[in-house]
Amino acid sequence: MKKTTSWTAVAMLLASPVQAQNGIYPGDVVGAAIASDIARDRQAERDARRAPYASPGYGPIASAAAARDACAAKALYQAGADGKLIGRPRASNMATGWEVEGEIGFTGGDSIPFVCSVRNGSVSGVLLRR
Repeated sequence: MKKTTSWTAVAMLLASPVQAQNGIYPGDVVGAAIASDIARDRQAERDARRAPYASPGYGPIASAAAARDACAAKALYQAGADGKLIGRPRASNMATGWEVEGEIGFTGGDSIPFVCSVRNGSVSGVLLRR
């Protein structure tokens, strides 16, 4: 709204009496600014209805391989310094990203599975099943 107000003020200054001779009137400028603001709000509402849980910005994860790597790194971080990845994590498609499953091993032979969600290009959650 601040941008609209700023542009309206600038446009009104430019729509001086000299411009009125050319057919540009301050009332027309204000009306156009309001209509533009309404159209922008309506488009934002339509976008929100199409993807209600979408984050405003998308992350860099755009493939299953990148999702596996990012989830493995997050799971290892949560597991601690003595955790090691066992095998290769599996990534399966979801509507807005991937679900990654894998296993982390510890010294002493213990291991725990993990599940990770990647939504809209970024890791949205990691669950270590202890």
